[in-house]
Amino acid sequence: MKASASEASSRERTSAAEVLSGGGDTGALLRALDWSKTPLGPIESWPQSLRSAISICLGSGFPINLYWGSEYVMLYNDGYAPIAGGKHPWALGRGGREVWPEIWDSVGESFARVMATGEATYLEDSLLLMHRHGYTEECYFNYSLSPIRGESGRVEGIFNAVMETTYRVINARRNQVLRELGERVVLARSARDACTLAASTLGSSLADVTFCALYLVEDGYSDARLVAEAGLPAGSFPARLPVEEGPHAPWPLAEARNSGRVQQVGGLSERLGFAPPGGNWPEPTNTALVAPFLPGGAGEASGFLLMGASPRRAVDEDYLQFAERAAALVARAVSTATAFEIERKRAEALAELDRAKTVFFSNVSHEFRTPLTLMLGPTEDALASSDPVLRGPALEMVHRNELRLLKLVNTLLDFSRIEAGRIEASFVPMDLAELTRELASTFRSAVERAGLRLGVECAPLPAPVYVDRDMWEKIVLNLLSNALKFTFAGEISVRLEARGTHVELTIRDTGTGIPPESMPRLFERFHRVQGARSRTHEGSGIGLALVRELVALHGGSVRAESTLGEGTSFFVSLPMGHAHLPPERLGAPRALAPTNSRADAYVEEALRWVGAEGGPSSAPVPASPGERAQPLPTGGARILLADDNADMREYVSRLLGERWRVEAVADGRRALEAALREPPELVLTDVMMPGLDGFGLLRALRAEERTRSVPVIMLSARAGEEAHVEGLEAGADDYLIKPFSARELLARVGARLEISRLRRANEEQVRQLNAQLELKVIERTAQLQESNQELESFSYSVSHDLRAPLRHILGFAELLGKSAGGGLDDKSRRYLRTIMESAQKGGQLVDDLLAFSRLGRGELKRSRVDLVPLVDDLRAELAPEAEGRRVLWHVAPLPLVLGDPALLRLVLKNLLSNCLKYTRPRSEALIELYAEQSPREVVIHVRDNGVGFEMQYVDKLFGVFQRLHTSEQFEGTGIGLANVRRIISRHGGRVWAEGAVDEGATFHFTLPKASPPEAETSTT
Repeated sequence: MKASASEASSRERTSAAEVLSGGGDTGALLRALDWSKTPLGPIESWPQSLRSAISICLGSGFPINLYWGSEYVMLYNDGYAPIAGGKHPWALGRGGREVWPEIWDSVGESFARVMATGEATYLEDSLLLMHRHGYTEECYFNYSLSPIRGESGRVEGIFNAVMETTYRVINARRNQVLRELGERVVLARSARDACTLAASTLGSSLADVTFCALYLVEDGYSDARLVAEAGLPAGSFPARLPVEEGPHAPWPLAEARNSGRVQQVGGLSERLGFAPPGGNWPEPTNTALVAPFLPGGAGEASGFLLMGASPRRAVDEDYLQFAERAAALVARAVSTATAFEIERKRAEALAELDRAKTVFFSNVSHEFRTPLTLMLGPTEDALASSDPVLRGPALEMVHRNELRLLKLVNTLLDFSRIEAGRIEASFVPMDLAELTRELASTFRSAVERAGLRLGVECAPLPAPVYVDRDMWEKIVLNLLSNALKFTFAGEISVRLEARGTHVELTIRDTGTGIPPESMPRLFERFHRVQGARSRTHEGSGIGLALVRELVALHGGSVRAESTLGEGTSFFVSLPMGHAHLPPERLGAPRALAPTNSRADAYVEEALRWVGAEGGPSSAPVPASPGERAQPLPTGGARILLADDNADMREYVSRLLGERWRVEAVADGRRALEAALREPPELVLTDVMMPGLDGFGLLRALRAEERTRSVPVIMLSARAGEEAHVEGLEAGADDYLIKPFSARELLARVGARLEISRLRRANEEQVRQLNAQLELKVIERTAQLQESNQELESFSYSVSHDLRAPLRHILGFAELLGKSAGGGLDDKSRRYLRTIMESAQKGGQLVDDLLAFSRLGRGELKRSRVDLVPLVDDLRAELAPEAEGRRVLWHVAPLPLVLGDPALLRLVLKNLLSNCLKYTRPRSEALIELYAEQSPREVVIHVRDNGVGFEMQYVDKLFGVFQRLHTSEQFEGTGIGLANVRRIISRHGGRVWAEGAVDEGATFHFTLPKASPPEAETSTT
């Protein structure tokens, strides 16, 4: 027996060596296996078909597994061993059902079908959830199941050629996630948007990212702030995570930041307080990855990505790279978005500056036109009066200064239109020689009174020249004014002649001349020749710049030649014909009202330079009492007047009240109520009013059947603004620009009332008249391109030039009142009071402008200041602003501060005036002042019980030209609070505000605390 057993063993080894030859390590394992203990039995009993199949298997480098017999006994080669994973070599000689119980439900049917039918099967990227490394693993394979037939022809086994595609499938899926992530986050315009888009993308990829949280590190903070998350309930992650090292850190953010590498984190149940879900799989996630955001691949981490790893994939190098690449995409998007956000804010700041400049020009024009209307109207009424007390040199001088003020405001408006790209020309063929001769002749009296000669040579031109008449007048008048201003002896000559295809205007003087170094900057805005001798230093500094821009609009050019001490020549060259001009502006009607340059304003100013008193004003005057008494077809018609300015309401009501019945209200809402209660024959409304403005009133009237056909005339001081076009497009019947004369207002109102009367009689005729009166409008908008320094220089220049005429107006009005004594009647006294009050308001506007420019020029004088006397003085000064309201003042003791007394007085005046301005009418005003102090600074608090404001607008409250639209009125330059901020900032302090609608407002500002007496110092 022993001999036969030994022989059997020897035969089996010999047979195994023959049958299972080769195959590397797995072949050796197969040869060492005791096959007699397996379902296949001893090797010598194996059929030839199995012997042949295993020979092929072991001789191949491709992964092959043989399943033999009804038990599907497994025999495989070295290539298949990695696929078996941790089940190798235990799986050798065992049945397939025993080796792969976790997948047999998925593949068993395919095996049985091949055995039964002999038909082969092939699958690609088939998902098999195998348990080969101690956990259920997501795996993908390309494999075939081919039948192996025995000698009898029956299928006795299965030839399984297999290739694992797990890494290719999963990497392709992850790359798709990264592509989608890159495509989405590139659209982000802020760091928060980048994180939100990243969370949304990663959160939809549950096979690889079971959850995610994105944290950003903000400047100045040592911890990271949660910005976006996905995959877990809200609140699963803390709002902030410390970026600190050590075993007590909740997450290894510091390690990820310092190493720049992805960190693995386990124990998620303990960290989160619950078992996080496994995404697409039923098992909970047990590993998370922490990847830092490294802009540019290096440097300080700007944030972190926390993502859960799939419970059915091991965290290998590929998984770490996936997390790292995802974090890099987000980091790049965050960096780009942050840079974009910085640029956006910078662009917004520049746009806000441009907007502020545009609003500056608009507001200054608006605010000066209102008091100018109230001065020009009563003055012209008084000059037209038969009362000898009113007529006289003093009032004529007042009127001349009013005309000068009008000229300055119109120049400002022209400049703002050009800079904003809104100026419109209407080019028509004109006899330019005759027009230029007329304009030059208006200056003859001023030139001859100055002891100079005026030569005018304007020979007839061969053809009409296309020009905008209003612009050409400004060009000629500005150049003549400039020549007279700098010429003291000799002559001024004006010559117009044709030169080939151009016409050239030459204005030559024998004045002081211009230094060579100043010639290149002659046409720059605000440039003045330093030290030049002139008849006056007045002027805005934009006259020649305006000439250059107006000439350029004609397609022409302007240049100058000068010899110091001998004189200057200006040459304006315009092309003839119209091919160089915009076709749409040839003969086009104006969408915006012209600024109505009046030659007498230039001449009156020039006469004042040469010491002349000037002749009577040529301005239109109101109709005489006899004319007003004539019966009108529309006499007794009811007119509804809406204007938030009390003086304007009184003045217009007085003018219209002699012919028609006038009901005056203070805002658009009251006007709408009155119109709906009793529809008027005509509505006369200001554009800018609190609550419901003129446009809102117009829309409301047009929306109501009873008031739809009521004619509406809009009054505006904002000539040149889009408001003009908007009003006409919205359906206004007429648009009257301030300042207007009394006669013009009466004529416009009378004409509209007559048209309304005719409309009721003949609707078709009225439609034809309206069609003739309708204006075609074209909007042109562009951002104002001007530096902040130019704005301040212009404010400084304009404020100084406006101060003189306002001082003359106020001074002579007071002189006239004193000289007349008690001889003035009520009407005359009202005229004088209106002129004085309007001049005072204009003076306040000038003070604000001067303060605005002075702050930019760095003028600051410090000393020890006691604020209590300043407050007491301002209480008396501001008493008229209370308008009959009771004001309760609570002023606590205020400590001494260090600062510029004049500027600190302006701060208190602006804030206290603001308190009175925003107190509701007929209510009791409560104003409190109190202070807190520390060793180095004093905090002043100014509180009122007014209408307050919404805190969402607090950031804009101290911006230049911002206003509180909850106010009952809109008067003011819009730079009061801006001046407050600039003054306090120049003192090294801070200013802020708090408020709520209908609950009042509190303004706070800090100032340096005054130390024991110290000498005054000046700083720049």
